[in-house]
Amino acid sequence: MTVRETLDFSSRCQGVGRRPKILKEVSARESAAGIIPDADIDIYMKAIAVEASKRSLQTDYILKIMGLEICADTMVGDAMIRGLSGGQKKRLTTAEMIVGPARAYFMDEISNGLDSSTTFQIISCFQQLTNISEYTMVISLLQPTPEVFDLFDDLILMAEGKIIYHGPRNEALNFFEEFGFICPERKEVADFLQEILSCKDQQQYWSGPNESYRYISPHELSSMFKENHRGRKLEEPIVSPKSELGKEALAFNKYSLQKLEMFKACGAREALLMKRSMFVYVFKTGQLAIIALVTMSVFLRTRMTTDFTHATYYMGALFFSILMIMLNGTPEISMQIRRLPSFYKQKSYYFYSSWAYAIPASVLKVPVSILDSLVWICITYYGIGYTASASRFFCQFLMLCFVHQSVTSLYRFIASYFQTPTASFFYLFLALTFFLMFGGFTLPKPSMPRWLNWGFWISPMTYAEIGTVINEFHAPRWQKETIENITIGNRILINHGLYYSWHFYWISIGALFGSIILFYITFGLALDYITSKMTIPVMELPITFHKLNYYIDTPLEMLKQGYPTKRLQLLNNITGALRPGVLSALMGVSGAGKTTLLDVLAGRKTGGYIEGDIRIGGYPKVQETFVRILGYCEQADIHSPQLTEFVAEVLETVELDQIKDVLVGTPQKNGLSMEQRKRLTIAVELVSNPSVILMDEPTTGLDTRSAAIVIRAVKNICKTGRTVVCTIHQPSTEIFEAFDELILMKNGGKVIYSGPIGERSSKKISGVSKVKSNCNPAAWMMDVTSTSMEVQHNMDFAILYDESSQHRDTEELVEKLSIPIPNSEILSFSHRFPRNGWIQLKACLWKQNITYWRSPEYNLRRIMLTVISALVYGVLFWKRAKILNDEQDLFNVLGAMYLGSTTIGSYNHQSIIPFSTTERIVMYREKFAGMYSSWSYSFAQAAIEIPYVFIQVVLYTLIIYPSIGYYWTPHKFIWFFYTTFCSSLSYIYVGLLLVSLTPNVQVATILASFFNTMQTLFSGFILPAPQIPKWWVWLYYLTPTSWTLNALLTSQYGNIEKEVRAFGETKSVSIFLNDYFGFHKDKLSLVAAVLITFPFVLIILFSLSIEKFNFQKRLLNASIENEHLID
Repeated sequence: MTVRETLDFSSRCQGVGRRPKILKEVSARESAAGIIPDADIDIYMKAIAVEASKRSLQTDYILKIMGLEICADTMVGDAMIRGLSGGQKKRLTTAEMIVGPARAYFMDEISNGLDSSTTFQIISCFQQLTNISEYTMVISLLQPTPEVFDLFDDLILMAEGKIIYHGPRNEALNFFEEFGFICPERKEVADFLQEILSCKDQQQYWSGPNESYRYISPHELSSMFKENHRGRKLEEPIVSPKSELGKEALAFNKYSLQKLEMFKACGAREALLMKRSMFVYVFKTGQLAIIALVTMSVFLRTRMTTDFTHATYYMGALFFSILMIMLNGTPEISMQIRRLPSFYKQKSYYFYSSWAYAIPASVLKVPVSILDSLVWICITYYGIGYTASASRFFCQFLMLCFVHQSVTSLYRFIASYFQTPTASFFYLFLALTFFLMFGGFTLPKPSMPRWLNWGFWISPMTYAEIGTVINEFHAPRWQKETIENITIGNRILINHGLYYSWHFYWISIGALFGSIILFYITFGLALDYITSKMTIPVMELPITFHKLNYYIDTPLEMLKQGYPTKRLQLLNNITGALRPGVLSALMGVSGAGKTTLLDVLAGRKTGGYIEGDIRIGGYPKVQETFVRILGYCEQADIHSPQLTEFVAEVLETVELDQIKDVLVGTPQKNGLSMEQRKRLTIAVELVSNPSVILMDEPTTGLDTRSAAIVIRAVKNICKTGRTVVCTIHQPSTEIFEAFDELILMKNGGKVIYSGPIGERSSKKISGVSKVKSNCNPAAWMMDVTSTSMEVQHNMDFAILYDESSQHRDTEELVEKLSIPIPNSEILSFSHRFPRNGWIQLKACLWKQNITYWRSPEYNLRRIMLTVISALVYGVLFWKRAKILNDEQDLFNVLGAMYLGSTTIGSYNHQSIIPFSTTERIVMYREKFAGMYSSWSYSFAQAAIEIPYVFIQVVLYTLIIYPSIGYYWTPHKFIWFFYTTFCSSLSYIYVGLLLVSLTPNVQVATILASFFNTMQTLFSGFILPAPQIPKWWVWLYYLTPTSWTLNALLTSQYGNIEKEVRAFGETKSVSIFLNDYFGFHKDKLSLVAAVLITFPFVLIILFSLSIEKFNFQKRLLNASIENEHLID
């Protein structure tokens, strides 16, 4: 959703949408009381209450306050597709609450990622709301500047869960002075108050002799406060004055909206989200149409007749249709999981109830079920040659609609209950395995153990099978009697245990409708009750950039709004120099283009147009060699959650040596703290010994002391002779003056200052006076150069800078550094990567080994699924391998082989998709940093799967082989194990290949379901190879599962000469395999070679895809934040 849409939805859920009724009531009361409202307030109230307006004035007002109007129509974005910047997302979270009518607010670290000027403006607005409108606000801030700190009335200082001080802000220093601690001159009060609680920093503020100092712990300070008169005052009871408005001023409902309005709001939002996910739905439906066309051409009506053999093929076609419709809904799991964090946040805000979300999320998917079912049946019904009757056409259509809605409702329930991709796909495959086993096709009901018949009656697939087959085989054309005095239609139904009268069609419809309602209810209940769960040698290389410009294609939405040009400029004639050993700060308001500049310098933009000159050590930048000496610490700390870091020298430099064996963990859940993760991000780049390090907001989200630790680490790195530049927001005076030079930018990607900071920030910016004493220079600088100040004084700081002597000095420095040092050589390396391919492979394999070992959820679940599936199949097909009397007995064994290979294989490649996608984000960063080649990563990813697949296959074989009763000969046993192992590897590598070819989990999941359906259609299980049309036989030979079933069935029965009754004829098992399936034991050596070829081919394709494709979009970094957009 866009920023505006997010706020509109929030305001609607908080009751802002009912303002016309409120205004009507207020006007009536004013008239009755003879009150004449203030003209301006009256106009404002009427403006924000206009129902017909497409834009809410209330939303526009909050956008303006929070400085978000510039990106109001920008998508929020995510980790792969950049939308809003980190600071803008933080402001949006705050705006989402204050857009409503609430009177009490509790705000946690709302200034993260914001520049000091923006923070000051927002807190100033909050101060006015508090003082004028009598709001209650409690705000926690990290690194507040003196100007921001002075806006607060009261202060609560906490440590270790105890209150150290609670009282007027201006009395806090007096409290600590009473106990001997004095804040030095030029020391910011907020920094002093935080550092005085630290055992490492407290002593420096002690005013007495050093000998008399002892550390006073937070516990002692808390006790001292309670004994102080300020603390005792808090204990006194407070009697609040009663409101004169009485009950009329109170809210007695849990939610602001009435139930109907709540449903309307959630329904409108769900429709919008579906519209924004239209690519997924169109892609899914398009894929379904393609599969339908392929299916139609495989079961083409001109090749189908109404005899008993072809009745089996019709039965297979109906089974495949149901299976395809069921698999078509699997992307619903990924889409639902992606929305859960937003749902739980808004639910906790009491925007809406779980049911208000669950019902529209389910009901609005009904048209999708209708459309997908209609697309499928319109293509396949007459193409395959089902009974040409309109009533039977609509009966099959209705059945497909109900089964699609039933399983997609189940998928939503699974996603909402288990909440993670790994767990959700595990239980999804358990459910699908259950449906397939008891659906009545793979194993007919008469062949099941009697005590398992209950499974047949609770599977939705059973009712779909019953409904579709009796709809087809009760048709007049199937009522021809055979020599056994029974019709063909009845014979095929009896053989599959689906012989029921016509009224069972409507019983099946009723059963599926009941399952839909059941899953709707369980989905809502799940949402309601489940909660979210030594110095290294280095080359010294300066960087210069001269008249650097960066453009992107103007988004379509802006062109529609009348933006005049087809290109949007985000960087405008940027000139500057970054020198070794000089710590440079890159600052500017949110959206000035700071991160964009770093991305352009680093060469990480995946689109757009770059103009200008960038030189490294005086030579033009060559990206392939530059990445070898570059370290880029991004704002998002992206690491593999299961790893530790341990390079001694680097750890010591960034002060991580004490926690070198701690797991990185998941942000805000476990592992490293945010400040430690920041230093780890720096260490990961530093470990490759770069000469240039670019850091994007390394102190965002940290308190003053943590930020100081990070900057101290950065300063240590800079002292080693590296070229270091950081973008930074809201630095304290101490942190700001740790930098040597400053590049200050304004909206539009323009530079307004570039040069030294000077002793005690003594250097001045053109057009403004020097910084005042006891004022944070960074905050002052952002304030005096703001857009409002430019308008107020009718000046443009970018033009003033271009005309200043400082700009001329920068030009001279750039010109000087652009000339290579005498006797120096252009930057080049004998190899693209620091290490050879073998060492890269070992390093990647080491990392993957640790990651997999520390991912028990992923690995244990697939092993659990393997064991559970093997046990269930073993019970269901108990000792059926040697029961060979007719063709159905062989089909039962084939069904067991098909279920075993496809269930384990399909789960493997579905479960690895979200797991590998998470690691892919890390790989993009590490690959771009020149750590290793894509081939090393790909081969390591493939190799690490082998031992885990081996364990799976060993467990599966040891359970399934004796329980089904296969032949106990070494030759047959080894063939079974080898075939299953190669098949499982192929499925895993297909999953990896799909991840490398697709931009996200949703699309990869859709393609995975496409792969699964093609595997089933061309496996030889539904339609044997001799019956597949010649124009599709090539696809049969490209399907790994067809070779798997060939190897399994032929190795077991290719030499069995026992005679069986097959389709009215008597023949040996080996001859039946050759005649019906085209399997022959003499071709087993060829089958073995093909089976092992599949994994190798797939991993080569995976490696090529990783090498060629990059789906991490960095075209529009942060957001479209250009001052021209305001117009």
